[in-house]
Amino acid sequence: MRRMRKTLVLGVMAMALLSACGTRDKTPKLLNFKNTQSGPNEFLILPTKPLAAPEDYAALPPPTPGGANITDQNPDSDAILALGGNPAVLNRGPDGGVLGYATRFGIARDIRSDLAERDVEYRKRNNGRLLERLFSVNVYYRAYEEQSLDQFRETERFRAAGIKTSSSPPDVLQ
Repeated sequence: MRRMRKTLVLGVMAMALLSACGTRDKTPKLLNFKNTQSGPNEFLILPTKPLAAPEDYAALPPPTPGGANITDQNPDSDAILALGGNPAVLNRGPDGGVLGYATRFGIARDIRSDLAERDVEYRKRNNGRLLERLFSVNVYYRAYEEQSLDQFRETERFRAAGIKTSSSPPDVLQ
């Protein structure tokens, strides 16, 4: 009986250790959320506008393969128009608006892939200890803690410098 119990305990421990070794994806998952998407996103499906004959067929734009259709919904421009704005602002190229200002000194074309590679490397180095991974303990906030901003300290720093700040809740930990 004692030998059987010992064998059972060793078997359970071996299964636990082996199950912690394998993973499908080599990219570390720090937030431990399960992927619940099993189909299309129903919020991306929009009804089309009703078909209507144009007043002048010669004034129609030439067809663009893969381009937008005049009967397609565009909720962003509809909202901008409803609020009294100019929907043409949405069609600005990289030289207009905030993007133009942010890229005024040049841009790195591969910035997204570069940041993604650096982030994966950083998360691999800060993916937690063996028991944290084994028991799915969330280590995301601890991994990025040194890069986080203390909002209350920054608010006090701005106020001390004489910069007016909007009201923010007090730090209850003080």
